[in-house]
Amino acid sequence: MNAIVGDEIMDDYKEIKKVALYSRVSTIDQNPENQKDALVNRAKRERWEYKYFEEKESTRKTRPVKYNLYQRLLKKEFDAVIVWKLDRWGRSVKELVTEIETLFNRGVKFISIMDPIDLSTDTGWLQFQIISAFAEFERRIISTRTKEGFYKDKKGIIRSKKSGKPVGKRGPDKKRRNRSGYYQRWNKRFRGDLS
Repeated sequence: MNAIVGDEIMDDYKEIKKVALYSRVSTIDQNPENQKDALVNRAKRERWEYKYFEEKESTRKTRPVKYNLYQRLLKKEFDAVIVWKLDRWGRSVKELVTEIETLFNRGVKFISIMDPIDLSTDTGWLQFQIISAFAEFERRIISTRTKEGFYKDKKGIIRSKKSGKPVGKRGPDKKRRNRSGYYQRWNKRFRGDLS
């Protein structure tokens, strides 16, 4: 199997010449520099040509930089993709397994620096799925704990147990707003990453 996870040098690395480095943070406040430094150092140490892709803000459903990169990987523009940890690439077991297997079938290697797993073996695949399952389990626990902080009042409105204030969308916005500022901020934030 061509998918490799871990930091060990293997024979399969001989085929790698050009790699995509992908880092992701969930909010603008988080700093991706540690991920970037590790990814760039790895590519330089192996003497690989590389291009860096950074997701500056992401949610479960919106990761435009990753989506763009994944499409380029499917076209074999890169020999491999390198991530800091498995959970930086996918947010569910299904997503990780499906996408990594698809990349494998296209001949694109997958390398995770912090997860020392060799996906070229059956045992490695089992370890990969277990780690992915625990990562998804952790996200679900956080979601459950967050939801436990809410309650429905007699009118069916969801409120915070702590403050008693309504939670979530409050209905349609009746004010007319200039949306150009939103588009300018979005363009500024993602302009360089979607190339």
